[in-house]
Amino acid sequence: MRASRWVLAMAVAAFAAMPSLAWARVDLRGTLEQGAVIVGDVEPGAKVSLDGKSVMVSPDGLFVMGFGRDAGSKAILKVTHADGRTETRSLAIAKRDYEIQRINGVARKYVTPPPDVLKRIAKERKLKAAARPADTPDAYFAEKFEWPAKGVISGVYGSQRIFNGKPRRPHFGVDVAAPTGTPIVAPADGIVTLAQPDMFYEGGLVFLDHGHGLIGYFMHMSKIDVKTGEHVKRGQKIGEIGQTGRATGPHVHWGMTWQGTYVDPATLVGPMPK
Repeated sequence: MRASRWVLAMAVAAFAAMPSLAWARVDLRGTLEQGAVIVGDVEPGAKVSLDGKSVMVSPDGLFVMGFGRDAGSKAILKVTHADGRTETRSLAIAKRDYEIQRINGVARKYVTPPPDVLKRIAKERKLKAAARPADTPDAYFAEKFEWPAKGVISGVYGSQRIFNGKPRRPHFGVDVAAPTGTPIVAPADGIVTLAQPDMFYEGGLVFLDHGHGLIGYFMHMSKIDVKTGEHVKRGQKIGEIGQTGRATGPHVHWGMTWQGTYVDPATLVGPMPK
């Protein structure tokens, strides 16, 4: 009996001396900063939440999340693994400095719309809201993104816009300036949820759903080559650069939202190709 107790005691001591098991796989891709889009990878069957809000996870463990322009310095990521273990991480979100962009020569109707135009704007706002599905299952966001057009970056995410001397809301996207007719391609696979040639502010506008609430959109297009409901592949032409809507020169505005929060699509790509 004493020998058995001694063997048991030694076994318990040996187990206690073993290093603790590492947490199951939780990988994040991207820079933790204001405006960033972060792609995550966890073990299949895990559940994820960000600051207490549930985040959709694909069957193979992929998820995406984003941080707004003025996100706080900390976010709480919680992962509940399939076996019940829970891991909580405090994410430090870096602060970004935003520039002020002054734009003159904008038509007065785009700065202070007349009453008869406000009804159109309200109608178009509802149309855009309906084209932003919250949680579609495809994880197109997990693939590599590319720039939708090549040209000069004439506007960046987060900058404070001042039109004709009047402050307006920040610029929630990146502008690529190039001649009218320059091709615009899909930066990643996605489903077209909106394709409108004549919106008041946006002009030619296309929404591209990359899955899990990540929606890319492209504005001021002179031509649209896709239709609502169409599945497009990365690199496929979706239209052409123009100067439609509120634009002072030919360019494409590439914007993006995650679950309704404006994020910076430039955080998904490298420098503009030469």
